[in-house]
Amino acid sequence: MQMDTGVCVLHLFCSPTATVDRAALTSAITDATSADCQVITAAMLGHKADIGVMAISSDMAVLHSLQINIQRAGLNIRDSYLSITEVSEYAKGLPDEALRDRLYPQLPPEGKPAFCFYPMSKRREGHANWYATPFDQRTEMMMEHGKSGRAFAGKIVQLVTASTGLDSHEWGVTLFGISLEIIKDVVYTMRFDKGSAIYGEFGDFFVGYLAPIDDLV
Repeated sequence: MQMDTGVCVLHLFCSPTATVDRAALTSAITDATSADCQVITAAMLGHKADIGVMAISSDMAVLHSLQINIQRAGLNIRDSYLSITEVSEYAKGLPDEALRDRLYPQLPPEGKPAFCFYPMSKRREGHANWYATPFDQRTEMMMEHGKSGRAFAGKIVQLVTASTGLDSHEWGVTLFGISLEIIKDVVYTMRFDKGSAIYGEFGDFFVGYLAPIDDLV
């Protein structure tokens, strides 16, 4: 099943079983890559997972095959997240190249080995209902949020993907940074933006560093 516009982004957070087959795991990733799927692997830190796999493709069948094949190779998927690329309603007026990068990202960026993923939603409570807030006010808050992020240009590459109706939150946020300290700094800085401080709700954070799959099992 193909996407009409943009691509699907599948995050899989895994741990190896005692019977993991390195050759089969490498083959699963090679097969996906040969089918025009970007596959990014990372060493994850903490108890939630040991290996992160981020796969990007316009063909959902390719993502499904990768998901099945890495399990057959001996990885246990402990958590996952599905989202798609989009151009936000607040992104009107961006250059065509910037819009293309949001819909069809080419990852990972060079020189940014630190990796972080987390899901987020906008709050819908009586005193802080994002969806009942006028569009011009939401736009102003998103502009503030974007300005905070641009202060880290050259140090962070961010991919925000949409997941309303697809997973447990409304967006997935993937960060590639020059260091874990920079990832911490950008997340902390943006927490003070009104759109985040009042309306942001966040899921679990998955953090690690990029590494080839052969180094992870």
